[in-house]
Amino acid sequence: MTTTRHTILKTVLARLPAGAPVTSADLTGYGVSPDLAVHYVRAGWLNRLERGVFLRPGDTLSLAPSLLLLERKLTGLHVGGKSALEWHGIRHYVSQQTTLHLYGWVAGRLPAWFTDQFPSDYHRKRLFKEKPETPLHVARFEGLQAGGNPLVSSPERALLELLSEVGVRQPLSEARELTEGTHTLRASALSNLLKHCTSVKTVRLCLTLGRELSSPWVSKLDPKQLPTGSDKPWVSRSSEGTLVLKP
Repeated sequence: MTTTRHTILKTVLARLPAGAPVTSADLTGYGVSPDLAVHYVRAGWLNRLERGVFLRPGDTLSLAPSLLLLERKLTGLHVGGKSALEWHGIRHYVSQQTTLHLYGWVAGRLPAWFTDQFPSDYHRKRLFKEKPETPLHVARFEGLQAGGNPLVSSPERALLELLSEVGVRQPLSEARELTEGTHTLRASALSNLLKHCTSVKTVRLCLTLGRELSSPWVSKLDPKQLPTGSDKPWVSRSSEGTLVLKP
């Protein structure tokens, strides 16, 4: 009986990419009941990461399949902001230990089994008028080596997500330097995102930095078609000083 049980588990785990976490629901779909999963854990044939989430013994978590699992738990979850820019090759500097920036539609927390392996933060952000199941300009990323293709913001969306954090948790100086590297952004995609943007600050900051840096895409944007707000300036004060954004 024990041999048969172990054979069932080996068959199931052989279907998984290396380093891929698996849920109780996944195991049930493969014919492994919750009680049998508990038996596997006690026998040392399966590692328990948290209640209802497991990993093949001896495996190290892989990023891509771990993100795919989190996407099922947090609606709209995707790699965004500074992390997405870096994944697309737009970076200011390479840190020895970077934080993975994740965004989603709903409030939630990243599990410890994920953040212990991949230092991350998660923000519920509704920056655009969009459907949570189909966020604008978010697509499967094919640049990782194995384990699946997680959802990642396009460079255009990533820039706006980054700029939305200025004055909160993102230094303006770094945002400016990263914006310098966005000369290849698609003006059509950026215009579409800006038209759906719910943050006047983000729209104005994008236009302001684009003009200051003479970015090629800024001349192709029509401010009259964008939600730049009222005629009053937008003012924010931070440790870097006072930021004034005119319409």
